Amino acid sequence: MSVVEPGRGLQRDSWAVEESVGRARPEPPDGVRNDFQRDRDRIIHAKAFRRLMHKTQVFISPDGDHYRTRLTHTLEMMQISRTIARSLGLNDDLTEAISLGHDLGHTPFGHTGEEALSRTLSIHGRTFRHNEHSLRVVDHLERGGNGLNLTLEVRDGIRNHTGEVHPSTREGEIVRIADRIAYVNHDVDDALRAGIISRMDLPRHPISMLGEQMSARIDTLVRDMIHNSKEKGEVSLSDEVYQSLMELRGWLFRNVYEKPGSRENRKAAGVVTRLFEYYLEHPQERTASDPDPITETIDFVAGMTDRYALAAYRRLFLPKGEIFA
Repeated sequence: MSVVEPGRGLQRDSWAVEESVGRARPEPPDGVRNDFQRDRDRIIHAKAFRRLMHKTQVFISPDGDHYRTRLTHTLEMMQISRTIARSLGLNDDLTEAISLGHDLGHTPFGHTGEEALSRTLSIHGRTFRHNEHSLRVVDHLERGGNGLNLTLEVRDGIRNHTGEVHPSTREGEIVRIADRIAYVNHDVDDALRAGIISRMDLPRHPISMLGEQMSARIDTLVRDMIHNSKEKGEVSLSDEVYQSLMELRGWLFRNVYEKPGSRENRKAAGVVTRLFEYYLEHPQERTASDPDPITETIDFVAGMTDRYALAAYRRLFLPKGEIFA
């Protein structure tokens, strides 16, 4: 299955998407579920979706039970997206399916893993973006290489939930903004829980604008987005609230995601780099997925959970504790 050009064939004049324009491989109607509900169910039952429970959101293999994983981030973001879509009279089934599939291609170790894999690939003239790989997961890697055959609208929303190209549906635009609303706020919450930052460290302007508590900030952002979208006829936050969100996001990148001198981040990046280099040189040990060895190695390493990657690293590069005479 080839990847359609972003937004191709999806432009609409109506406010909400009522039904899909189709799939790459046509299918008969289900009779019970609409096309977007079928997509949602296929994503939920995908192996890549189950692996999200063991993939880092921010903290690598955290000891606490209440830190977010990539799966809990996905569910929290989906809830925000559905609330906004329903309030705007948009298709919440489409919004839900895009939300559930948007991070299926994320690497182990969160942002650190994605950046490490991209840096490693730059030597080969390639790059890695998790949104593009999420589309590859649903198009090619699931179901033994047959893919999930999702609707064009859901595929477009997954591919364009981040990056320079915007989704071609308003439901996709909701997911794009809701993703930032969710991760900015719950990543601040997790960083506070971990003691990496304190409430006194938080930048005052966005906090005073959005709210002191996470629940208050999310409520402010959701209500603003609903009101502003109704008023302007396009999915968006008001300028002032959007700038506050982006200011808080920038602060989070500098002080949490890319915290200078983080030994754990450096170690996690080293794990991803070494695993990629090893499996590229040992094709017999990776899962076959593509004729191109670099693409196949990307598929194998990016699909790993945190714990699988750590176990593979220990097995390949650390001594097993044997007694040497």
